[in-house]
Amino acid sequence: MSTRGTNFFYKWLSNNLPAIVRADVISVSELAHKLFADAKSLGISRTEIEEDTGGVHEAILDAIVHHDAGVVG
Repeated sequence: MSTRGTNFFYKWLSNNLPAIVRADVISVSELAHKLFADAKSLGISRTEIEEDTGGVHEAILDAIVHHDAGVVG
């Protein structure tokens, strides 16, 4: 992720995680689409967000799994 992409991604997760904690695989895909749409509206490309990750879907799932431990990012 670029710095801008990384910052956007983690801020987006922080703002949306309470609503996604009960997410399943289908809703994770929908959340990724929402993430990219929100980023695009701010001029942040999908590439900027995905540069250094194994994938946004996996990162969202990881954030959900670690949410109970109080970890985001």
